[in-house]
Amino acid sequence: MREKITSSQKALNLWAIILIVWSVYRVAFKLPEWFDEFIAKPLVFILPVYYFITKIDKKKFLTEICLKPNKFSRDLFLALGTVVFFIAAALLSNFIKYKKLILIKQTTGLNEMLLVILIVLATAISEEILSRGFVLKKLYDESKNIFTSSFFASILFFFLHVPILFTSKITGSLLLTYIITDLLISLINSFIFIERKSLVLPILIHALYNLSMIFFI
Repeated sequence: MREKITSSQKALNLWAIILIVWSVYRVAFKLPEWFDEFIAKPLVFILPVYYFITKIDKKKFLTEICLKPNKFSRDLFLALGTVVFFIAAALLSNFIKYKKLILIKQTTGLNEMLLVILIVLATAISEEILSRGFVLKKLYDESKNIFTSSFFASILFFFLHVPILFTSKITGSLLLTYIITDLLISLINSFIFIERKSLVLPILIHALYNLSMIFFI
């Protein structure tokens, strides 16, 4: 008699399909970043999750992924406090590498900066919905173990970024730094998501972290 496939196993199967589709897309197409983050990633990351939750689980999408907009000001304050640590680490890294304090890596116009902010926010929303609101929640709901579910979800989160590593020129110490910080920010967001049962703060931390890396690394 065949064992019944659990909800988390189904979720992991869907995640694997998403990873394959996203990997093929990253390798086969070289489109502008705004297209990747505003159109391609929501279609590949969010749409299948939306279908799974509403049609297979038959639950409300926003409620199930814990995308609760309440206490936004408090979440924003906590996110800014967390990102201060990453900015400090980035400035220290620049100081060690260049022997001088570099406050901002690049200067951009107002329109360009606004586009960058929108892109990192779109990136954070898509990746956090898939990695935290869907995969991590399924794993934790089944295991009730915050450590194993967070660690496993963080490994999967890292694998989502492997395609871009193969299509970019990141190597050496920068690659190692990327891997460590990627796993670290994922673990932090996983613990926060499970503790607060809200996806808002992880999205803000993710977006602000990416923004700090763009301007300070």
